[in-house]
Parts: sequence; structure tokens; C-alpha cells
Amino acid sequence: MGTDTGVAGMAKRGSGRAVGGSAEAVGDDAVVSATGKKREEWFALLDAAGGTGWKHQAIAHWLVTEQGVDPWWAQGVTVGYEQARGIRLPGQRQDGTFEVSVTRTIAAEVGPALRALAEVVTARTGVEPLALNLGAKHPTARFPLAGGEFVLASATSRGAGKTAIGLVRGRMASGDGLAESKTMLRGWLDSVPVEAVG
Repeated sequence: MGTDTGVAGMAKRGSGRAVGGSAEAVGDDAVVSATGKKREEWFALLDAAGGTGWKHQAIAHWLVTEQGVDPWWAQGVTVGYEQARGIRLPGQRQDGTFEVSVTRTIAAEVGPALRALAEVVTARTGVEPLALNLGAKHPTARFPLAGGEFVLASATSRGAGKTAIGLVRGRMASGDGLAESKTMLRGWLDSVPVEAVG
């Protein structure tokens, strides 16, 4: 019996281990280098300031305005804090929905790489993209799915004939099955025919 690698098949398989948390993506040394403190030090300061009762935007704002943290790093510290304190689960967005993403770098130019990735997504989902925005600064193709979910395909030049291709599956109502969804998307990336676009 074959493996169902489409969106419907992923939904049938049930939940698995959730995706990793914010701390797994960026090392503590990088946080210290960029912000001057370890995550746990930031978390202790936020606890002392009442951060567990604040919304995401208020936490990030406090880090930027009161502590002088760069806005990009403030977002990362905020998400890490929310996850560490049980305010937000790994993979959970500010609006309460969930998403996962994967990337891969291939030897190809942006346009052909995105077209090839869009063909793979269409083949796996049976859905055509709403638009294939090849001329945009960050070229994308968005695929609407049932229940308001979506898949977003992207392609970003890395120079020297290389392109980072990526997939995001977003607006998932539940965190169940995030790991399976990530594995599925990684399989889709791996099936992009590099020899055809390189």
C-alpha cells in the first residue's frame, strides 16, 4: 500500500511530535551576541516586569523601547519567552493558528525554481496557485486549501546560480500533526526536479 503524501493524507495520519521551539532554531550564543543577554536572563527580566500577562506586541515593544533590543531580535526573544512560559506553542502564530516551514537551496535561477516548485505543489494538492508572482522582490505562489489553510511557495536568489526554495503551510487550526506536515513539505521540496531547472 502506497504512502499518501498529499494534504489529505497528512490529515489522516494524526498527530506526532510538535515542531521544535524557538530556542532550537537560534543558539544562545547568537542571542547573547545580538542582545547582550542569554534567553533566560531576558525571561527573568520579563517575568519581573509582568511579561506573562502581556500580549505579544507589548512584550516585543518593551524589549525594543525599554531594553534597546533590535526589533528583529526582540521578536525572537518574545516568541521564545511565550513558548517557555506556555503562552504560545511551537509552530503557533500570534493569531492562534499554526504553521510549519521548510527550505532547501538548489542550483537554479529564481523563476525556473519557483515554477518547478509550484508544479510539485499543484501535483500534490490538486490546487493551482492563486498567482505566480515571479516579478516580485520575493517571488511566491500561494495555494488555497480547505478550511482557510494555505501553502506558500517561495524562491529567493542566493547568488551564483543558486536559489533557496521554501514552503510554508499556514493557518492550521491545530498543532496536531505539525511534524508530519513538515516531513511532507520537505518531501515536496526534495521532489523538485533540479536537473530540469538547473
